[in-house]
Amino acid sequence: MNKIEHFEHVFEYNDLLGVETLHPLVSVIDLSKSRRIRHMRHTFGFYTLFLKEVRCGNLIYGRQYYDYQEGTIVAIAPGQVAGVEDNGEEFQPKGWALVFHPDLIRGTSLGRNIRSYSFFSYEANEALHLSEQERAIVVDCLHKIRTETEHAVDKHTRRLITANIELLLDYCVRFYERQFLTRSQVNSDLLIRFETLLDAYFSSDRPQSEGLPSVKYFAEQLHLSANYFGDLIKKETGRTAQDHIQLKLIDVAKERIFDVRKSVGEIAYELGFKYPQHFTRLFKKLTGLTPKEYRTPN
Repeated sequence: MNKIEHFEHVFEYNDLLGVETLHPLVSVIDLSKSRRIRHMRHTFGFYTLFLKEVRCGNLIYGRQYYDYQEGTIVAIAPGQVAGVEDNGEEFQPKGWALVFHPDLIRGTSLGRNIRSYSFFSYEANEALHLSEQERAIVVDCLHKIRTETEHAVDKHTRRLITANIELLLDYCVRFYERQFLTRSQVNSDLLIRFETLLDAYFSSDRPQSEGLPSVKYFAEQLHLSANYFGDLIKKETGRTAQDHIQLKLIDVAKERIFDVRKSVGEIAYELGFKYPQHFTRLFKKLTGLTPKEYRTPN
């Protein structure tokens, strides 16, 4: 297996691509004008957003072909492994890259909100696929950021750069919401599979042996990242994936509570709780009654 290259600083990545470093903490790169590079697996010490100039029509998303062909955005957070194995050949990258170091955004609006851009933790197969109009908006944002990096640094530089990056990321949020909507059939299939997995989990003895299921568990079963899965469920249903898990758990609990041969503690254990009081607390939170009150109504 090839080693993983790490690029801690923006200038190191610029050097790899053979482009000038205009600002030590941020760079906008026209990849078609960079040098040829080898395939590699790498990690970054900074945030990276790639606009890939590739046709996506021959790739499949779920059981559907990609419906947008003019560009693909992949966002990578610091520390994540990206790239492909080195096959010994060089290639000419195409598209655009935006890289910005966490130090650039500390103390700014973007720095306070960066964790809300959950797509930085999506997998590559959950990339954002743009229409031609959306691509034009993204490129315009990139040009504005690059213009600021080319400007002599003054008291406005950092604020304008971070504001334009934040604007670009907000557009990505909007475009992802559109993507969730335009892939409604794929999303509906995933919701059905999620419900099936929930039923299967609580119908088995896995809660006793493995405990309460997590959002990450169901995301992995559906071959999605936890963030993408959670965002998709929230957009489709208005509830979080965790809400769905808890509601299913309570539905199952309501049925089992009427089996008077079992204590509330035994039912709690069957459902995956280590401590019955945690089950009682959640049950009352979601129903307004304790399990014992629900079992013996007035």
